[in-house]
Amino acid sequence: MGVPKFYRWISERYPCLSEVVKEHQIPEFDNLYLDMNGIIHQCSHPNDEDVHFRISEEKIFADIFHYLEVLFRIIKPRKVFFMAVDGVAPRAKMNQQRGRRFRSAKEAEDKIKKALEKGEVLPTEARFDSNCITPGTDFMARLQEQLKYFVHNKLSTDKLWQNVNVYLSGHETPGEGEHKIMEFIRSENSKPSHDPNTRHCLYGLDADLIMLGLTSHEPNFSLLREEVRFGGKKNQKRISAPEETTFHLLHLSLMREYIDYEFSGLRNQIGSDYDLERIIDDWILMGFLVGNDFIPHLPNLHISHDALPLLYKTYISALPTMGGYLNENGHLNLRNFEKYIEKLAEFDREHFSEIFVDLKWFESKVGNKYLNEAAGLAAEREAAIKETNKNEVCLTGEGKGGVGDDEEEEDDMFETEFRQYKRTYYMTKMGVDVVSDDFLAKQAKCYVEGIQWILHYYYHGVQSWSWYYPYHYAPFLSDIRNISELKLTFDLEKPFMPFQQLLAVLPAASKELLPESYRHLMTSENSPIIEYYPVDFKTDLNGKQQEWEAVVLIPFIDERCLLAAMEPYNLKMTKEEKARNRHTECAVYSYDSEKDFMYYSPLPQLFPDIVHCHVRKADIPMDAWHVQLDHVSRRLDRSSLYFCGFPTLQHIKHKFFKKKSGVVVFQQSSRGENMMLEILPSQDAEGCDDVAAQVLGKSVFVNWPHLEEARIIAVSDGDVKFCLEEPPGVQRVYDRPSTPPPTKVTCLSDKEQKDWVKDVQGLTEHFLKRKGIMVNETSVVLYGQLLTGRKYVPKANGVVELEKQWAKQVLPFAYQTVVKDIKAFYSCLTCFKSLDELFPPATTVFMVGNPYYGAVGEVQDSSDVIKDGRVRVVFNVPHEPQLEPLIQNQHKYCVKYSPGYVLASRLGITSYLVSRFSGSIFIGRGSKRNPCGEQKANVGLNLKFNKKNEEVPGYTKRTEKEWLYSAAVEELLAEYLDRFSEVFNSVSRNGHDDVFYEDDIWPEEDQNGAERVAEITSWLKSHPVSSIGRTSCDLQVLDSAIVERIEEAVEKAKVKKSTKKVRVTVKPHLLFRPLEQQQGVIPDPDAEYRLFDRVINTREGFTVPLGLRGTVIGIKGGEDISFILISPYCLKFYQSFSTFCKGMIASIVL
Repeated sequence: MGVPKFYRWISERYPCLSEVVKEHQIPEFDNLYLDMNGIIHQCSHPNDEDVHFRISEEKIFADIFHYLEVLFRIIKPRKVFFMAVDGVAPRAKMNQQRGRRFRSAKEAEDKIKKALEKGEVLPTEARFDSNCITPGTDFMARLQEQLKYFVHNKLSTDKLWQNVNVYLSGHETPGEGEHKIMEFIRSENSKPSHDPNTRHCLYGLDADLIMLGLTSHEPNFSLLREEVRFGGKKNQKRISAPEETTFHLLHLSLMREYIDYEFSGLRNQIGSDYDLERIIDDWILMGFLVGNDFIPHLPNLHISHDALPLLYKTYISALPTMGGYLNENGHLNLRNFEKYIEKLAEFDREHFSEIFVDLKWFESKVGNKYLNEAAGLAAEREAAIKETNKNEVCLTGEGKGGVGDDEEEEDDMFETEFRQYKRTYYMTKMGVDVVSDDFLAKQAKCYVEGIQWILHYYYHGVQSWSWYYPYHYAPFLSDIRNISELKLTFDLEKPFMPFQQLLAVLPAASKELLPESYRHLMTSENSPIIEYYPVDFKTDLNGKQQEWEAVVLIPFIDERCLLAAMEPYNLKMTKEEKARNRHTECAVYSYDSEKDFMYYSPLPQLFPDIVHCHVRKADIPMDAWHVQLDHVSRRLDRSSLYFCGFPTLQHIKHKFFKKKSGVVVFQQSSRGENMMLEILPSQDAEGCDDVAAQVLGKSVFVNWPHLEEARIIAVSDGDVKFCLEEPPGVQRVYDRPSTPPPTKVTCLSDKEQKDWVKDVQGLTEHFLKRKGIMVNETSVVLYGQLLTGRKYVPKANGVVELEKQWAKQVLPFAYQTVVKDIKAFYSCLTCFKSLDELFPPATTVFMVGNPYYGAVGEVQDSSDVIKDGRVRVVFNVPHEPQLEPLIQNQHKYCVKYSPGYVLASRLGITSYLVSRFSGSIFIGRGSKRNPCGEQKANVGLNLKFNKKNEEVPGYTKRTEKEWLYSAAVEELLAEYLDRFSEVFNSVSRNGHDDVFYEDDIWPEEDQNGAERVAEITSWLKSHPVSSIGRTSCDLQVLDSAIVERIEEAVEKAKVKKSTKKVRVTVKPHLLFRPLEQQQGVIPDPDAEYRLFDRVINTREGFTVPLGLRGTVIGIKGGEDISFILISPYCLKFYQSFSTFCKGMIASIVL
């Protein structure tokens, strides 16, 4: 379920909610849940604006598998991995699904039409119809089989998966994905054996997952989602590779605390009756009032117009007088809700009063009492039918009364116009002729019924599969009255069958997704349900700003008519279609070493058969997770342990307030109020020496509230600095009183004092602008190294210890933002105590010493040498490709680059034109004097990007002084100049303009500027350069010709197959064993990366197979190497390497 703009609003309101996912700093999670439909959409149609985009089904499946692997690897769940695909939805959701699918089909058709009008040549292959991501289609049936294969394969072959129960709830299991997940969580929560400290992570793109997560009242619950960028161009390409994606964790532990702050004003008013858990339940309910997938938003209540602060302010005002809460664990307290709505209804009048002033002025000009003449006539007809105007009170027309006649007349006029304003809304929006008492009572009941249905859905699951809100619009707040005595009951009934839903939600444009026997029902003039498939339809923004928010005005499906129309054709289904048109159970899969069978791949040309499958499957009855209506989620246990990675605001004393501070969220300054946190000064003034005595050489937690562990190596107050005095390479924690840290005290030089001031300013600015935290005056700065992981270190007598490893980089931290003396819970993963436990026979290890640096080996029986601190290993030493001749002669294969003036002289144009055309050039409609609309076409070559500091390999290169261009750019410019010289002439004449115009470039009557622009864009898209990716100018990258020769050398080495086995006895500190506990640890921290180096993957459970070798063809980064490209010989793995190079042996050795 979506709540438009909600995610952005709460992220701006509560700036610390989310944090960027950094590998090895992710909290440990027991359960990972995936709302799969977001992944399916992302992998199948990442950019709907590109009408040229085509993708094969095989590529979609492979990309989905890859996405799932990456998400699993990021979170590494300990107990449960739950994949939920949307099944048949409740009828209440189908109306929204129907509108969305009709709109997407129409938008796709319009985009194709525009492209063809521009003269663009579209691919002959069929476009992927995203409407096929609906239960019951051929595509979803094939995807389900692929997902089953994927689960069997991972459980059989990947050790990381083998301790986890994998749940797959596919499209055949009724229910929306996220609600099937919540059904499971509720069921687990209701068990007596449930662990209240279970740590949950839910992946999904819908903002309402925040509300769903909060209904669980679980203390350790986080949401994982891709980074959201607002304000970007609609047609810019979305990043689809998960390794290139920035993920965010949104922590509900912080959300709970922010909600507590939002409603803190109630503490003084209701005293001991203040219950945060109940307020959270009411907060969830208030979120429904701005609209969602089941009911429309209330008139004029828009998130972008501060609807949520209004709802909260009204709640704070109304709650003390209500005598209770609104939402009683999913049951709507109608008496209290009516009081709240009555208070909130004042907004209707306030909103209309702003219109009323303009309305009176308008009437004085046109002499008409009513804004809408037809509405006025209808109102008069209604008045004539009724005996007295007293019946109008249903439109809240009670007179207010006034002191003088003028005031009374003014009030009467206001009430008359207010009633008419609402009457006009109902008549024009809902198409009624008479706005009667019964009509308004029915509107109020339907709306309240909708709120109760959603509450049940969130707290107890589906209570009626057939109920739906029967209008496109909601009533006015002031008309939701007399509801306290309503009896709200729901009949459960049954979910639609898949093909029934397909006919209910798909437009005729997607009829191919239906069994052939039903398709004519969408298109035939004789179809009894043809009225439900309009080819053209209207949309209504209804106060919203974006077209995707508009109401799609298509008729609601009549269930009885639909089923009756389908009945005669049900018997014509094929056997395969009947198999698709069913409901099945969710299945749970687990690893079972005793099972061993062949699992045949449903797509053997892409994915191999699983020869040894070790998977046990169990089906779960569809009603197994249903909870009773009186079920109450177990409330938060405040004595819970502090789990690292689950942030809380509690550790540092602060105060809070709301203020428009422009905190930067999603790369933009926020527009509304931010919940600001101000750190309170310590009561005890601590000097630099006191602080140093407490923290120097010890580990503390920094970056509050998203705490990370760091080792403090220096403390300074701007005048004096206390530093650890350690030998190079030593990173010890001095946490015992008997071993004080070796300390050196120095006075800061003038330059160091200025640097200290800059550090303070940077920290203050970062906390204020990024986190909404005022740190106030900083008197002491700590300098520390962040925790990067843990590593087993051999000690005396065959003992090993898991020691923390710290980054080389030293960062400053304001002392008042540091948390110390807290006990954190760490995982109880298997911890090895001795060398024989760490290196048992058959263990895979890597050599990090000479002479076999980087070789992969297998541990042998070492019982006779391990007591001497040795491990016996057999290493595989392969024949490596000979790259030295290539390195010495690389200049022969390098692309030659020249300055712009060299190209210009050869082409007979100015260097300015070379510079302009190699970048972006925009052509608008109309002329400079008379522009026509905002539409602009980019006809530049787009080979350089100054602001983003990006270049296109093989075409452009940036130096400190200038841009350089290859011969390929010269050829491209020469062809451009030959084809479209008039554009060069126009740009040359008007060099200072940012935008050029069609009518200025092609002024003659017989010249069609739009056609010429379409020709240029089509030519550019057809050129191979349009598909070449751009890279950072900071990236050292080998040219493609050199990479091809690397591939040839590798192939030659493969042919020889001269891997030799070497049996050696090794000191354990020269061995690296891939272990989950050691992730984040670089096997050789002293290694340096260079182009042409051979590398090997030392990480298990990674996209790249363990032990795979590659060649470094690109390096990006300064002191910390952060980006390594592997030769396209390993092309399908290179993106994974580029993000997680820390899992590799350094690149200088092989």
